[in-house]
Amino acid sequence: MKILLWITGGLVSIMIGFVVLQMVASERVEVVEVYTLDETGDELTTRLWIVDYQGYAYLRSGDDQSGWFTRLNRNKKVRITRNDEVNSFQTTLHPELRDDINQQMQEKYTWGDSVIGYLFGRDDAIPIRLNKIEGQS
Repeated sequence: MKILLWITGGLVSIMIGFVVLQMVASERVEVVEVYTLDETGDELTTRLWIVDYQGYAYLRSGDDQSGWFTRLNRNKKVRITRNDEVNSFQTTLHPELRDDINQQMQEKYTWGDSVIGYLFGRDDAIPIRLNKIEGQS
């Protein structure tokens, strides 16, 4: 019985360690707040990584079924808080830039991107270009 408790405790500790590692890896460099609208018009906030590439800011979705990505893809418009400034953007998907945006994310987020990539993969990541809508916030 004592061995079973030790094994269970060890497995739980490992799982908690993975969660903590993911949190630390995700939040240690620039993170923006992305505001999307659900079906009822309520605004939901998601914290995401962002990179600048060829004059545009890009987000990246690792899962085309995630809630924030589904909402963004439905509406094509988002509001984002970056550096304490809120702006509105029209979004466009750019899967042809996957390798370039993955590389930019790796350079900016270093080992954090490696950890998240190992846990969730990057082969089907979807780069999302943010096109600023002037005069709106």
